[in-house]
Amino acid sequence: MSDLGRKGSRFHALGIVLLAAIAAAAPGAPCFAVEPAELERQLEIGETGRPVSLDEAMQILNVPSVSLALIDGDRIAFARAYGEDATPETLYQAASLSKFVAAVGAMRLVDQNQLTLDEDVNAKLTSWKVPSNGFDKDHPVILRGLLSMTAGIGVPGFLGYQMGATLPNLTQILYGLPPANSPPVTVIAQPGSTFAYSGGGYEIAEALMIDVGKAPFPQLMADLVLKPAGMERSSFAQPLPRDREAEAVPGHDQQGRELPGSWFIFPEHAAAGLWSTPTDLANLLLLVGRAWRGESRLFLKPETARDMLTPQNGGPYGLGAAIAEVGGSPVVMKRGQNVGYQAYLILLPVQGQGLVVMTNSDNGSKLAEALIRRAAQLYGWPEIGPLQD
Repeated sequence: MSDLGRKGSRFHALGIVLLAAIAAAAPGAPCFAVEPAELERQLEIGETGRPVSLDEAMQILNVPSVSLALIDGDRIAFARAYGEDATPETLYQAASLSKFVAAVGAMRLVDQNQLTLDEDVNAKLTSWKVPSNGFDKDHPVILRGLLSMTAGIGVPGFLGYQMGATLPNLTQILYGLPPANSPPVTVIAQPGSTFAYSGGGYEIAEALMIDVGKAPFPQLMADLVLKPAGMERSSFAQPLPRDREAEAVPGHDQQGRELPGSWFIFPEHAAAGLWSTPTDLANLLLLVGRAWRGESRLFLKPETARDMLTPQNGGPYGLGAAIAEVGGSPVVMKRGQNVGYQAYLILLPVQGQGLVVMTNSDNGSKLAEALIRRAAQLYGWPEIGPLQD
């Protein structure tokens, strides 16, 4: 058992079932403020010049399947799936939604006093060190900067690896060494000086969490986040275990063609490696929202959740996701885009509302945005402006 497992054994014995129950829908029969079928109508996708149904939008955009979970009244109001053999339990690649989940894991380690947000990460990194250069001479790389994309770290994203390819380990990814297909993760701007989208920064955070938690990242995240949050179907395992492949839908390109080997593999776990469902991710959003409102301290401390949902260093990001402020209230937004899969999550913690959409298509973002705009109309969400990454 890892150090984290030993320290958390009492928590797991007493708390996992309770947290999972808290994340689930409130007692009582479902009560829809709007009938779910209304979400399937009047979608604006921009390709037709007229509103279309969900079925039409999927055909026009070559989206084979879409799965969603809608949050209303601080509960999962409903979950639906559409298209090829998809159910609400079907697995999709979460792509960069992985970053939000990884950030929650990092903040749970902060709550446990195993990590601090504003310490030089090299103080606790043991398997690899951030290579020092002139940019970080007087401004060290810190966890707050990594999670808010303001640490001055390069490598925006990752391409993934086709099935059967030799996979790099995390050290090879960070050094940019073969068989990694991405450049080295280095400091390219003064930490804290500017926002720059960086999957590389999340790989540094992954290394930091592994070195502190002393466990492989998939196990660490299962212990820190997935099990306590009731994310029963989710996994950071890369590649997806063979006995679970039948639970996932294959990815598709913009023309609707299935990817070779069904999907690409993303060993960059924290940046892009989560397999999940909208219901699992909605359960996590509910816990974060309740902590932010100060209603629960079991999963995250309220002050930790508020830090996560506050823009950092003058950028558009909090700790793990983009944060818009509407009337003094935060709106959490995160887009995910892997080869063959696109997804989006949005949470309005004050209102107890939100939506998670996952697709197995390179055109999925268009559909996800249309569904979010439709939900905003139907449920009276405040005007949030352009959806952010």
